[in-house]
Amino acid sequence: MDKPFLLPPFVKTVFSKLPSYPGTFFFVNGLNLLLKKHLPEDVLTRLEDKKLRLVVKDAGICFDYSWRNHAFVACAGHAEEPDLIISSSVYDYWQMIQRKEDPDTLFFSRRMMIEGDTELGLMVKNTLDGIDLSVLSPEQVLKNLPGMQIIGRLVKPANDHDARHSSLT
Repeated sequence: MDKPFLLPPFVKTVFSKLPSYPGTFFFVNGLNLLLKKHLPEDVLTRLEDKKLRLVVKDAGICFDYSWRNHAFVACAGHAEEPDLIISSSVYDYWQMIQRKEDPDTLFFSRRMMIEGDTELGLMVKNTLDGIDLSVLSPEQVLKNLPGMQIIGRLVKPANDHDARHSSLT
């Protein structure tokens, strides 16, 4: 296991003063691009109009968002209390994405906090556990970006060896 770390305190001091909406806007676009198509319909139905908050404690940032009209959408500020709040550090989220730590371990070791609708929290945790997170690998992310298929067809590898190893075609 990697050595745990927290971001330096000055990062939290700076980031906590920034408006949250722009970061949330990019975050939900990432969710829509990368994860939306992998979420089961029953999960999406359960998420409809639920307000969620993802807190990155050591960065001093949070993302307030909801699932509405078949997409994740950014919510403006802290207008309403969210139905579910998940809090952890950058390191622990990264460990979870890489499958080096599971959410249960993080939760029971108090490195991840889940507040609000317990049933909703369990559903989100179980859904994340069930998703093949290799969809977040850089190669998959690039391949799924809008327009990359067109670029892959336009940019031809220089020789057969390159063609066999190209991930864009």
